[in-house]
Amino acid sequence: MPQKGNVYVIDDDPAMRDSLDFLLGSAGFNVRLYDSALTFLETLPDLAFGCVISDVRMPGMDGIDLLRRLKKEPKALPTVMMTGHGDIPLAVEAMKLGAIDFLEKPFDDERLVLMISAALSQTDSTKNESISADISLRIASLSPRERQVLDGLVAGLSNKLIARDYNISPRTIEVYRANVMTKMQASSISELVRLAMRGGILKD
Repeated sequence: MPQKGNVYVIDDDPAMRDSLDFLLGSAGFNVRLYDSALTFLETLPDLAFGCVISDVRMPGMDGIDLLRRLKKEPKALPTVMMTGHGDIPLAVEAMKLGAIDFLEKPFDDERLVLMISAALSQTDSTKNESISADISLRIASLSPRERQVLDGLVAGLSNKLIARDYNISPRTIEVYRANVMTKMQASSISELVRLAMRGGILKD
């Protein structure tokens, strides 16, 4: 099977590393494993272009600190963050620091493979512009109240806090939130954050 590209997996959990090694190797990627962010950074100058898959919570340097370091590097590597303890503020911070997505464990294997394939082939600027325009149209389709709920969600606010800000019931916010997820075609809050970034709602 021809290699589809390089993937660098960083996770302090040996079982997760082995699982991703098997999954991504079977999908045709050339996989290299690292047990810490610092070990990865030591080899970074000699690495070819590839996609980084990193856990967020690791001893020593965590995933967010790794993103900060990678953002300063001249070599731009698309990075996906993984966590078993995902929350919206963490997803927002990761996306602002340049992560292409934020996945909560356990995640869908097929989605991860497709995401990595897309990240490794992001060279068509016309295609990227088309995707951004499509996301902007989704945002434009939101009602004023739905847009307020979207802004609240990507700011990391709970349904209860958004409801309090606009003096409406949390149950009503749940309805608006469901509408936002449907219109934005987002299956998770982390995906909603990513779409907001691409649509220009969240700035770096």
